Amino acid sequence: MLNRRHIRTKVMQVIYALKRSEDVNLASEEKFLNSSMDSMYSLYLLMLSLLIKVHDKAKDQQEKSQQKHLLTTEDLNPNMKFIKNALLVQMSDSQSLKNAFERYKIQNWELDNEYVEVIFRSILESDIYASYMNSKFSFNNDKQCVVDLFKEVIAPNEKLYDYLEDRNLTWLDDLPVVNTALVKLLNKAKENSSDDYFTPQLFKDDEDKEFGVELLRNTVLNIESYSEEISLKTQNWDKDRIADIDFVLLQMAICEFHEFPSIPTKVSINEYIEIAKEYSTPKSNVFINGVLDKIVKEYDENKTLNKVGRGLM
Repeated sequence: MLNRRHIRTKVMQVIYALKRSEDVNLASEEKFLNSSMDSMYSLYLLMLSLLIKVHDKAKDQQEKSQQKHLLTTEDLNPNMKFIKNALLVQMSDSQSLKNAFERYKIQNWELDNEYVEVIFRSILESDIYASYMNSKFSFNNDKQCVVDLFKEVIAPNEKLYDYLEDRNLTWLDDLPVVNTALVKLLNKAKENSSDDYFTPQLFKDDEDKEFGVELLRNTVLNIESYSEEISLKTQNWDKDRIADIDFVLLQMAICEFHEFPSIPTKVSINEYIEIAKEYSTPKSNVFINGVLDKIVKEYDENKTLNKVGRGLM
């Protein structure tokens, strides 16, 4: 779920904050980084639990309609498609998800249930819901309905966005990654998906899990030498005009050149160019590409790159 570009972004944010801190406690910053990455999984579970709570809301409304003294024709013959949606039923019944909600203390919608009501009403008013309620029963139709509702109704909801911003500032950067991962997961769900299907690992493997902390630690420990190297390659630049984020990204890239022999230099350069496009100035990607290209060429000429495997230059 958590890809390396997002890990790099989180490391960048920690190092950027350190530039404005008088006291650098590396152990504390590593702990903060791990906590920040872990909170992304909380966000994933929170968004998934919202789908389940909306499903619960539909069931609750249906039960209440049956308790009225004067039942309408619709009450007597309710359309149960959304309530019986096979994908939503799978998620609601998943014991692994229930355990994860408990472990991560996902109780937001019990406390802030007005947001469940807002989302539920938006769903009822959507064309996606209307079309689905008149479609044939099939798992694929059920799945497509959930995916479309999430993409078109839930994810873009401004009140939900404001709520997430108020709860945790780092979630705003995490949200696009979480939403993309969640849509992919929903799209690949099957009628016979295992109970733990909806609780994937945060990291692809142990190497990815360790990557962020190693990148943070090695960059901070060698930050003076990396800064000097950057200064030598930017002598014609006004230092005050180099964005602080650009400087951090360059330091991290140089760290990858030195400390991560299995990562191709081209991959590192491309990753930091893309991060610069999103987080820095309009010309930062060109600047970063130019500086890193000079550095790699010098390494190549001096044969000082310690890369292993084929095609890693």
